[in-house]
Amino acid sequence: MINNSADNLPTAIFAAGCFWHIQLLFHSTKGVKDTSVGYIGGDLDNPTYQQVCSGNTRHAEAILVKYDPQEISYKQLLDVFWDCHDPTSLNRQGPDVGSQYRSAVFYTSDEQLSAIEESKEQLEKSARYDSPIVTQIDKATKFYPAEDYHQHYILKKRGEL
Repeated sequence: MINNSADNLPTAIFAAGCFWHIQLLFHSTKGVKDTSVGYIGGDLDNPTYQQVCSGNTRHAEAILVKYDPQEISYKQLLDVFWDCHDPTSLNRQGPDVGSQYRSAVFYTSDEQLSAIEESKEQLEKSARYDSPIVTQIDKATKFYPAEDYHQHYILKKRGEL
């Protein structure tokens, strides 16, 4: 489900374990206009799901979010991100294990980088977690959309798309 009217909207990119679940969450978040799951942060052009799952490409399963800043701020998107996974778990979310399931935020501007660092610092000061936050903060590189069958996978399985 591609929303072409979202082409000119700002982009946020998050990795928080299996991309199916975080896509469902962000898809239902007010102000989010489009989402796409894919791969980012690795060494191989146009990786496939099988290649990423091998753990040899260094890509993370991630979600690209197009949002309307009049309806939701980047900081609010960060709040959704922090709340949807365990940012203290290195290369693992729930039963999914491997570097492709790491916690990471990929920034596209200096403003996003500042917001990420401030948000992470506030979370660390909150003492919400007993362990240190291991979320990677990296400049966004090329985002490779995942195969069609991965896009809105849960909604498709439910028969909602």
